[in-house]
Amino acid sequence: MADDEDSHAWLARANDADCQSIARKLTAAERDEWNYHWTRRARDSQRAPAGDWHCWLIMAGRGFGKTRAGAEWVLSIADADPDARIALIGASLGEVRAVMVEGESGILACTAPWRRPDFEPSLHRIRFPNGALATLYSAAEPETLRGPQHSHAWCDEIGKWPTSNGRATACWDNLVLGLRHGKEQRIVATTTPRAVPLVRRLVQEQDRIAITRGSTYDNAANLPGMFLATMRRQFAGTTLGRQELDGVLLEDIEGALWSRSLLERCREDASGDPPVRVVVGVDPPASTQGDACGIVVCGLDGNGTAQVLADRSVERPSPETWARAVAETAREWTADRVVAEANQGGAMVESVLRAADITLPVKLVHASRGKVARAEPVAALYEAGRVRHAGLFAKLEDEMCGLMAGGGYEGPGRSPDRADALVWALTELMLGKSARPRVRGL
Repeated sequence: MADDEDSHAWLARANDADCQSIARKLTAAERDEWNYHWTRRARDSQRAPAGDWHCWLIMAGRGFGKTRAGAEWVLSIADADPDARIALIGASLGEVRAVMVEGESGILACTAPWRRPDFEPSLHRIRFPNGALATLYSAAEPETLRGPQHSHAWCDEIGKWPTSNGRATACWDNLVLGLRHGKEQRIVATTTPRAVPLVRRLVQEQDRIAITRGSTYDNAANLPGMFLATMRRQFAGTTLGRQELDGVLLEDIEGALWSRSLLERCREDASGDPPVRVVVGVDPPASTQGDACGIVVCGLDGNGTAQVLADRSVERPSPETWARAVAETAREWTADRVVAEANQGGAMVESVLRAADITLPVKLVHASRGKVARAEPVAALYEAGRVRHAGLFAKLEDEMCGLMAGGGYEGPGRSPDRADALVWALTELMLGKSARPRVRGL
Protein backbone atom coordinates (compact mmCIF):
# COMPACT_ATOMS: atom_id res chain seq x y z
CA MET A 1 0.00 0.00 0.00
CA ALA A 2 1.26 3.42 -0.92
CA ASP A 3 0.94 5.15 2.44
CA ASP A 4 -0.92 5.16 5.75
CA GLU A 5 -3.91 6.97 4.27
CA ASP A 6 -4.32 4.28 1.61
CA SER A 7 -4.02 1.49 4.19
CA HIS A 8 -6.61 3.14 6.42
CA ALA A 9 -9.00 3.44 3.48
CA TRP A 10 -8.43 -0.22 2.56
CA LEU A 11 -9.10 -1.38 6.11
CA ALA A 12 -12.30 0.62 6.21
CA ARG A 13 -13.52 -1.22 3.08
CA ALA A 14 -12.18 -4.67 3.99
CA ASN A 15 -14.65 -7.48 4.68
CA ASP A 16 -14.34 -10.15 7.37
CA ALA A 17 -12.54 -12.57 5.06
CA ASP A 18 -9.92 -9.97 4.18
CA CYS A 19 -9.36 -9.15 7.85
CA GLN A 20 -9.05 -12.83 8.80
CA SER A 21 -6.55 -13.36 6.01
CA ILE A 22 -4.38 -10.54 7.37
CA ALA A 23 -4.78 -11.77 10.96
CA ARG A 24 -3.38 -15.21 10.06
CA LYS A 25 -0.16 -13.56 8.88
CA LEU A 26 0.40 -11.55 12.04
CA THR A 27 2.72 -12.41 14.89
CA ALA A 28 1.28 -13.03 18.36
CA ALA A 29 2.16 -9.49 19.44
CA GLU A 30 0.63 -8.05 16.27
CA ARG A 31 -2.58 -10.04 16.82
CA ASP A 32 -2.86 -8.57 20.31
CA GLU A 33 -2.51 -5.08 18.87
CA TRP A 34 -5.06 -5.90 16.16
CA ASN A 35 -7.88 -5.80 18.70
CA TYR A 36 -6.98 -2.20 19.52
CA HIS A 37 -6.66 -1.04 15.91
CA TRP A 38 -9.18 1.80 15.81
CA THR A 39 -8.98 2.33 12.05
CA ARG A 40 -10.57 -1.00 11.25
CA ARG A 41 -13.44 -0.42 13.69
CA ALA A 42 -14.24 3.25 13.25
CA ARG A 43 -16.94 4.55 10.97
CA ASP A 44 -15.99 7.40 8.66
CA SER A 45 -17.95 9.81 10.87
CA GLN A 46 -15.76 8.86 13.85
CA ARG A 47 -12.52 9.72 12.09
CA ALA A 48 -11.01 13.17 12.30
CA PRO A 49 -11.84 15.12 9.13
CA ALA A 50 -9.17 16.24 6.71
CA GLY A 51 -8.37 19.89 6.25
CA ASP A 52 -7.20 22.87 8.25
CA TRP A 53 -9.70 22.89 11.13
CA HIS A 54 -9.25 24.35 14.59
CA CYS A 55 -12.33 22.75 16.17
CA TRP A 56 -13.97 19.47 15.22
CA LEU A 57 -17.53 19.49 16.60
CA ILE A 58 -19.13 16.03 16.76
CA MET A 59 -22.83 16.78 17.32
CA ALA A 60 -24.84 13.58 17.29
CA GLY A 61 -27.52 11.55 19.04
CA ARG A 62 -27.04 9.42 22.12
CA GLY A 63 -25.09 6.23 21.56
CA PHE A 64 -23.56 7.50 18.30
CA GLY A 65 -20.04 6.76 19.54
CA LYS A 66 -18.95 10.31 20.35
CA THR A 67 -17.02 9.34 23.48
CA ARG A 68 -15.11 6.62 21.66
CA ALA A 69 -14.23 9.02 18.85
CA GLY A 70 -12.98 11.61 21.33
CA ALA A 71 -10.93 9.12 23.34
CA GLU A 72 -9.33 7.60 20.25
CA TRP A 73 -8.46 11.06 18.92
CA VAL A 74 -6.72 11.92 22.20
CA LEU A 75 -4.75 8.66 22.02
CA SER A 76 -3.68 9.38 18.44
CA ILE A 77 -2.47 12.87 19.43
CA ALA A 78 -0.57 11.58 22.46
CA ASP A 79 1.01 8.77 20.46
CA ALA A 80 2.17 11.09 17.68
CA ASP A 81 3.48 13.96 19.81
CA PRO A 82 5.48 13.41 23.03
CA ASP A 83 5.22 17.14 23.72
CA ALA A 84 1.41 17.19 23.51
CA ARG A 85 -0.37 18.89 26.40
CA ILE A 86 -4.04 17.92 26.24
CA ALA A 87 -6.94 19.37 28.22
CA LEU A 88 -9.81 16.99 29.07
CA ILE A 89 -12.89 19.01 30.01
CA GLY A 90 -16.33 17.83 31.09
CA ALA A 91 -19.30 19.18 33.02
CA SER A 92 -17.59 18.15 36.28
CA LEU A 93 -14.36 16.46 37.35
CA GLY A 94 -16.37 13.40 38.32
CA GLU A 95 -17.76 13.09 34.80
CA VAL A 96 -14.35 13.60 33.21
CA ARG A 97 -12.96 10.73 35.25
CA ALA A 98 -15.99 8.43 35.02
CA VAL A 99 -16.69 8.91 31.31
CA MET A 100 -13.70 10.35 29.48
CA VAL A 101 -10.92 8.54 31.36
CA GLU A 102 -12.27 5.40 33.05
CA GLY A 103 -15.52 4.86 31.13
CA GLU A 104 -16.26 1.90 28.86
CA SER A 105 -15.33 4.03 25.85
CA GLY A 106 -12.83 6.20 27.70
CA ILE A 107 -9.11 6.66 27.23
CA LEU A 108 -7.97 3.80 29.47
CA ALA A 109 -10.40 1.26 28.00
CA CYS A 110 -9.31 2.14 24.45
CA THR A 111 -5.64 1.53 25.22
CA ALA A 112 -3.93 -1.86 25.17
CA PRO A 113 -3.11 -2.88 28.77
CA TRP A 114 0.63 -3.27 28.03
CA ARG A 115 0.96 0.38 26.97
CA ARG A 116 -1.73 1.99 29.11
CA PRO A 117 -0.84 5.47 30.41
CA ASP A 118 -0.50 6.27 34.10
CA PHE A 119 -3.61 7.91 35.51
CA GLU A 120 -2.85 10.05 38.56
CA PRO A 121 -6.29 10.93 40.02
CA SER A 122 -4.93 13.09 42.85
CA LEU A 123 -3.11 15.27 40.31
CA HIS A 124 -5.98 15.21 37.78
CA ARG A 125 -3.47 14.03 35.19
CA ILE A 126 -2.72 11.27 32.69
CA ARG A 127 0.92 10.67 31.85
CA PHE A 128 1.57 8.77 28.60
CA PRO A 129 4.65 6.53 28.19
CA ASN A 130 6.27 8.87 25.65
CA GLY A 131 5.91 11.97 27.84
CA ALA A 132 2.65 13.42 26.53
CA LEU A 133 0.33 14.74 29.27
CA ALA A 134 -3.44 15.14 29.59
CA THR A 135 -4.97 17.20 32.42
CA LEU A 136 -8.54 16.95 33.73
CA TYR A 137 -10.69 20.08 34.16
CA SER A 138 -14.25 20.87 35.20
CA ALA A 139 -16.30 23.30 33.11
CA ALA A 140 -17.92 24.35 36.39
CA GLU A 141 -14.58 25.97 37.33
CA PRO A 142 -13.56 28.00 34.27
CA GLU A 143 -10.86 29.91 36.18
CA THR A 144 -8.76 26.73 36.46
CA LEU A 145 -8.12 27.08 32.71
CA ARG A 146 -6.78 30.59 33.12
CA GLY A 147 -3.01 30.23 32.91
CA PRO A 148 -2.24 26.65 31.81
CA GLN A 149 -1.13 26.18 28.20
CA HIS A 150 -2.28 23.32 26.00
CA SER A 151 -1.74 22.09 22.49
CA HIS A 152 -4.98 20.11 22.18
CA ALA A 153 -8.28 19.62 24.02
CA TRP A 154 -11.18 17.21 24.15
CA CYS A 155 -14.36 18.86 25.45
CA ASP A 156 -17.11 16.34 26.19
CA GLU A 157 -20.87 17.01 26.27
CA ILE A 158 -20.48 20.77 25.97
CA GLY A 159 -24.28 20.98 25.71
CA LYS A 160 -24.56 20.11 29.40
CA TRP A 161 -21.75 22.29 30.69
CA PRO A 162 -23.02 24.60 33.48
CA THR A 163 -24.59 27.71 31.95
CA SER A 164 -25.27 29.75 35.09
CA ASN A 165 -23.20 32.94 35.24
CA GLY A 166 -21.90 32.16 31.76
CA ARG A 167 -19.59 29.42 33.04
CA ALA A 168 -19.74 27.30 29.87
CA THR A 169 -18.69 30.10 27.52
CA ALA A 170 -16.12 31.40 30.05
CA CYS A 171 -14.58 27.91 30.22
CA TRP A 172 -14.39 27.68 26.44
CA ASP A 173 -12.87 31.15 26.11
CA ASN A 174 -10.23 30.46 28.77
CA LEU A 175 -9.35 27.21 27.00
CA VAL A 176 -8.94 28.91 23.63
CA LEU A 177 -6.83 31.70 25.11
CA GLY A 178 -4.47 29.11 26.60
CA LEU A 179 -4.29 26.96 23.48
CA ARG A 180 -0.84 28.13 22.43
CA HIS A 181 1.49 25.19 23.10
CA GLY A 182 3.09 23.32 20.21
CA LYS A 183 2.80 23.82 16.47
CA GLU A 184 -0.82 22.86 15.68
CA GLN A 185 -3.56 23.54 18.22
CA ARG A 186 -6.85 21.68 17.87
CA ILE A 187 -10.03 20.99 19.85
CA VAL A 188 -12.50 18.14 19.58
CA ALA A 189 -15.91 18.91 21.10
CA THR A 190 -18.41 16.05 21.48
CA THR A 191 -22.03 16.66 22.40
CA THR A 192 -25.66 15.82 22.00
CA PRO A 193 -27.09 18.94 20.31
CA ARG A 194 -28.73 21.19 22.87
CA ALA A 195 -29.91 24.73 22.29
CA VAL A 196 -27.49 26.35 24.73
CA PRO A 197 -25.39 29.44 23.94
CA LEU A 198 -22.05 27.66 23.52
CA VAL A 199 -23.38 25.05 21.09
CA ARG A 200 -25.24 27.67 19.05
CA ARG A 201 -22.12 29.83 18.94
CA LEU A 202 -19.94 27.02 17.57
CA VAL A 203 -22.52 26.02 14.97
CA GLN A 204 -22.75 29.60 13.75
CA GLU A 205 -18.99 30.18 13.58
CA GLN A 206 -17.49 29.80 10.11
CA ASP A 207 -13.78 30.05 10.83
CA ARG A 208 -12.04 26.64 10.84
CA ILE A 209 -14.94 24.71 12.37
CA ALA A 210 -15.56 21.18 11.07
CA ILE A 211 -18.93 19.71 12.08
CA THR A 212 -19.85 16.03 12.06
CA ARG A 213 -23.53 15.19 12.55
CA GLY A 214 -25.10 11.81 13.15
CA SER A 215 -27.84 9.84 14.84
CA THR A 216 -28.15 7.09 17.41
CA TYR A 217 -29.07 4.65 14.66
CA ASP A 218 -25.74 5.15 12.87
CA ASN A 219 -24.28 2.96 15.61
CA ALA A 220 -27.20 0.51 15.87
CA ALA A 221 -24.93 -2.49 15.23
CA ASN A 222 -23.10 -1.81 18.51
CA LEU A 223 -26.09 -0.88 20.68
CA PRO A 224 -28.36 -3.22 22.69
CA GLY A 225 -31.72 -3.89 21.08
CA MET A 226 -33.46 -3.09 24.36
CA PHE A 227 -31.86 0.36 24.44
CA LEU A 228 -32.98 1.13 20.89
CA ALA A 229 -36.51 -0.09 21.61
CA THR A 230 -36.70 2.03 24.77
CA MET A 231 -35.47 5.13 22.94
CA ARG A 232 -38.04 4.65 20.18
CA ARG A 233 -40.82 4.14 22.70
CA GLN A 234 -39.88 7.18 24.79
CA PHE A 235 -38.95 9.66 22.07
CA ALA A 236 -40.55 8.49 18.80
CA GLY A 237 -42.62 11.20 17.18
CA THR A 238 -41.35 13.96 19.46
CA THR A 239 -39.36 17.03 18.58
CA LEU A 240 -37.03 16.26 21.47
CA GLY A 241 -36.44 12.86 19.91
CA ARG A 242 -34.99 14.60 16.87
CA GLN A 243 -32.47 16.16 19.26
CA GLU A 244 -31.61 13.23 21.50
CA LEU A 245 -31.64 10.50 18.82
CA ASP A 246 -31.33 12.13 15.40
CA GLY A 247 -28.78 14.70 16.54
CA VAL A 248 -30.70 17.73 15.25
CA LEU A 249 -30.13 21.11 16.89
CA LEU A 250 -33.67 22.30 17.54
CA GLU A 251 -34.77 25.79 16.63
CA ASP A 252 -37.07 27.74 18.91
CA ILE A 253 -40.45 28.99 17.75
CA GLU A 254 -40.34 32.77 17.81
CA GLY A 255 -42.76 34.14 20.38
CA ALA A 256 -43.16 30.90 22.36
CA LEU A 257 -43.50 31.12 26.16
CA TRP A 258 -40.75 28.50 26.61
CA SER A 259 -37.62 28.03 24.51
CA ARG A 260 -35.45 24.93 24.23
CA SER A 261 -32.47 26.82 25.61
CA LEU A 262 -34.50 27.90 28.65
CA LEU A 263 -35.57 24.33 29.36
CA GLU A 264 -31.99 23.10 29.00
CA ARG A 265 -30.87 25.66 31.56
CA CYS A 266 -33.59 24.45 33.89
CA ARG A 267 -32.26 20.89 33.64
CA GLU A 268 -28.99 21.90 35.30
CA ASP A 269 -28.62 20.43 38.79
CA ALA A 270 -32.08 18.99 38.36
CA SER A 271 -31.69 16.46 41.18
CA GLY A 272 -31.82 19.18 43.83
CA ASP A 273 -33.18 18.72 47.34
CA PRO A 274 -35.99 16.23 48.01
CA PRO A 275 -39.44 17.84 47.79
CA VAL A 276 -41.32 18.73 50.94
CA ARG A 277 -44.60 19.04 49.07
CA VAL A 278 -45.82 17.14 45.99
CA VAL A 279 -48.76 17.96 43.74
CA VAL A 280 -50.21 16.04 40.80
CA GLY A 281 -51.68 18.31 38.12
CA VAL A 282 -54.47 16.83 35.98
CA ASP A 283 -56.04 18.10 32.76
CA PRO A 284 -58.94 15.67 32.16
CA PRO A 285 -59.87 14.93 28.54
CA ALA A 286 -63.12 16.32 27.22
CA SER A 287 -63.69 13.09 25.30
CA THR A 288 -62.09 9.76 24.44
CA GLN A 289 -61.76 10.71 20.77
CA GLY A 290 -58.14 11.83 20.72
CA ASP A 291 -57.35 14.10 23.67
CA ALA A 292 -54.82 12.93 26.24
CA CYS A 293 -55.28 13.21 29.98
CA GLY A 294 -52.43 15.38 31.18
CA ILE A 295 -50.96 14.02 34.45
CA VAL A 296 -47.81 15.80 35.66
CA VAL A 297 -46.07 15.50 39.03
CA CYS A 298 -44.35 18.54 40.54
CA GLY A 299 -42.66 19.07 43.88
CA LEU A 300 -41.48 22.00 45.97
CA ASP A 301 -38.25 21.81 47.95
CA GLY A 302 -37.40 23.55 51.20
CA ASN A 303 -35.70 26.41 49.36
CA GLY A 304 -38.82 27.29 47.38
CA THR A 305 -37.61 25.77 44.09
CA ALA A 306 -40.11 23.69 42.12
CA GLN A 307 -39.19 20.41 40.46
CA VAL A 308 -40.98 18.73 37.57
CA LEU A 309 -40.69 15.11 38.64
CA ALA A 310 -42.73 12.98 36.23
CA ASP A 311 -45.10 12.97 33.28
CA ARG A 312 -47.67 10.19 33.66
CA SER A 313 -50.09 11.43 31.00
CA VAL A 314 -52.32 8.87 29.26
CA GLU A 315 -53.30 8.92 25.58
CA ARG A 316 -56.99 8.54 24.59
CA PRO A 317 -58.12 7.04 27.89
CA SER A 318 -61.55 6.12 29.14
CA PRO A 319 -62.64 7.95 32.32
CA GLU A 320 -61.84 4.86 34.39
CA THR A 321 -58.38 4.55 32.81
CA TRP A 322 -57.24 8.12 33.41
CA ALA A 323 -58.71 8.20 36.92
CA ARG A 324 -56.85 5.01 37.80
CA ALA A 325 -53.63 6.49 36.36
CA VAL A 326 -54.07 9.59 38.53
CA ALA A 327 -54.68 7.50 41.64
CA GLU A 328 -51.62 5.31 40.98
CA THR A 329 -49.46 8.37 40.36
CA ALA A 330 -50.62 10.05 43.57
CA ARG A 331 -49.80 6.92 45.57
CA GLU A 332 -46.41 6.48 43.85
CA TRP A 333 -45.32 10.03 44.72
CA THR A 334 -47.19 10.30 48.05
CA ALA A 335 -48.87 13.41 46.71
CA ASP A 336 -50.21 16.02 49.10
CA ARG A 337 -52.82 17.12 46.59
CA VAL A 338 -54.31 16.28 43.20
CA VAL A 339 -55.31 19.44 41.33
CA ALA A 340 -57.74 18.75 38.48
CA GLU A 341 -59.40 21.13 36.06
CA ALA A 342 -63.17 20.92 36.41
CA ASN A 343 -64.42 22.97 33.48
CA GLN A 344 -65.45 19.84 31.62
CA GLY A 345 -68.01 18.39 34.05
CA GLY A 346 -66.67 19.20 37.49
CA ALA A 347 -68.86 16.82 39.47
CA MET A 348 -68.07 14.01 37.05
CA VAL A 349 -64.32 14.62 37.35
CA GLU A 350 -64.42 14.38 41.13
CA SER A 351 -66.71 11.35 41.18
CA VAL A 352 -64.51 9.46 38.70
CA LEU A 353 -61.42 10.23 40.77
CA ARG A 354 -63.14 9.23 44.00
CA ALA A 355 -64.23 5.98 42.39
CA ALA A 356 -60.60 5.21 41.62
CA ASP A 357 -59.49 6.08 45.16
CA ILE A 358 -61.86 7.58 47.69
CA THR A 359 -58.94 8.89 49.78
CA LEU A 360 -57.46 11.03 46.99
CA PRO A 361 -56.78 14.61 48.22
CA VAL A 362 -58.62 16.16 45.26
CA LYS A 363 -58.87 19.89 44.60
CA LEU A 364 -60.98 21.01 41.66
CA VAL A 365 -60.00 24.22 39.87
CA HIS A 366 -61.98 26.19 37.32
CA ALA A 367 -60.27 27.92 34.41
CA SER A 368 -61.44 31.50 34.06
CA ARG A 369 -58.68 32.26 31.50
CA GLY A 370 -57.30 30.47 28.47
CA LYS A 371 -54.43 27.99 28.62
CA VAL A 372 -51.83 30.50 27.41
CA ALA A 373 -52.91 33.20 29.88
CA ARG A 374 -52.66 30.67 32.72
CA ALA A 375 -49.24 29.55 31.50
CA GLU A 376 -47.62 33.00 31.29
CA PRO A 377 -46.92 33.48 35.04
CA VAL A 378 -45.60 29.90 35.21
CA ALA A 379 -43.24 30.61 32.31
CA ALA A 380 -42.01 33.64 34.28
CA LEU A 381 -41.06 31.28 37.12
CA TYR A 382 -38.83 29.38 34.69
CA GLU A 383 -37.22 32.62 33.53
CA ALA A 384 -36.49 33.47 37.17
CA GLY A 385 -34.77 30.10 37.67
CA ARG A 386 -37.34 28.85 40.17
CA VAL A 387 -38.26 25.61 38.34
CA ARG A 388 -36.08 22.61 37.52
CA HIS A 389 -36.75 19.55 35.34
CA ALA A 390 -35.57 16.29 36.88
CA GLY A 391 -35.10 14.60 33.52
CA LEU A 392 -36.14 14.74 29.89
CA PHE A 393 -39.89 15.00 29.30
CA ALA A 394 -40.11 14.91 25.53
CA LYS A 395 -43.84 15.18 24.86
CA LEU A 396 -44.44 17.63 27.71
CA GLU A 397 -41.61 19.91 26.59
CA ASP A 398 -42.78 19.82 22.98
CA GLU A 399 -46.15 21.16 24.13
CA MET A 400 -44.58 23.82 26.35
CA CYS A 401 -42.49 25.12 23.46
CA GLY A 402 -45.63 25.38 21.33
CA LEU A 403 -47.54 27.75 23.63
CA MET A 404 -47.33 31.23 22.13
CA ALA A 405 -47.16 34.48 24.08
CA GLY A 406 -50.36 36.45 23.57
CA GLY A 407 -52.39 33.36 22.67
CA GLY A 408 -52.29 30.42 20.33
CA TYR A 409 -50.75 26.96 20.26
CA GLU A 410 -48.28 25.72 17.64
CA GLY A 411 -47.19 22.49 19.26
CA PRO A 412 -48.01 18.85 18.53
CA GLY A 413 -51.58 17.58 18.83
CA ARG A 414 -54.81 19.49 19.14
CA SER A 415 -54.30 20.71 22.68
CA PRO A 416 -51.41 21.11 25.17
CA ASP A 417 -52.93 18.75 27.75
CA ARG A 418 -49.63 17.85 29.42
CA ALA A 419 -48.51 21.48 29.56
CA ASP A 420 -51.85 22.47 31.09
CA ALA A 421 -51.48 19.82 33.80
CA LEU A 422 -47.98 21.20 34.53
CA VAL A 423 -49.40 24.72 34.82
CA TRP A 424 -52.07 23.60 37.29
CA ALA A 425 -49.51 21.80 39.46
CA LEU A 426 -46.97 24.66 39.49
CA THR A 427 -49.70 27.24 40.07
CA GLU A 428 -50.80 25.31 43.13
CA LEU A 429 -47.22 24.99 44.41
CA MET A 430 -45.82 28.40 43.55
CA LEU A 431 -48.65 30.85 42.94
CA GLY A 432 -51.52 29.59 45.06
CA LYS A 433 -52.39 30.27 48.69
CA SER A 434 -50.78 26.99 49.77
CA ALA A 435 -47.51 27.62 47.96
CA ARG A 436 -45.47 27.79 51.17
CA PRO A 437 -43.53 24.51 51.73
CA ARG A 438 -44.04 22.47 54.85
CA VAL A 439 -42.24 19.54 56.44
CA ARG A 440 -43.84 16.27 55.33
CA GLY A 441 -42.51 14.18 58.19
CA LEU A 442 -39.58 13.45 60.49
